[in-house]
Amino acid sequence: MKSLRLAFVLACVLSLTGCYAATIDTGRPVSTKVIEKKWASSWIYGLVPPTMINTAADCPNGVAKVETQLSFLNQVVGLITWGIYTPMQIVVTCAEGAQGSLITPEPEIQVAFNASTDDMREAFGKAAQEAVQSGRPVYVRMTH
Repeated sequence: MKSLRLAFVLACVLSLTGCYAATIDTGRPVSTKVIEKKWASSWIYGLVPPTMINTAADCPNGVAKVETQLSFLNQVVGLITWGIYTPMQIVVTCAEGAQGSLITPEPEIQVAFNASTDDMREAFGKAAQEAVQSGRPVYVRMTH
């Protein structure tokens, strides 16, 4: 019975040593420019997220991929502080522009904020039709 408890505790400890990771891929072509922050401070098991990384100046063509992870050392620090301070690693990969230029903005259809239901339906219908034809997202912006 004692060895069964020890095996259970060992299995629990080993399961906690894995590295948590999440990746967001925007579908844009990847460039060689990477922004990395190894100790982004989050608090209370990540409920209070780290401050935003301003990529506008470093990634003029936008972002291709964002990866977050809790490395082994990040988890050790979180364990020592009982989860009050939980650092994480953030890696942002910039997007490659077409021939070095800025990417073109996504198409947009504007509709008045107080538009009728029929006008709204028409705007969203146009956006859907244009998105199917172009293969790109089309945004509907509500204006005052």
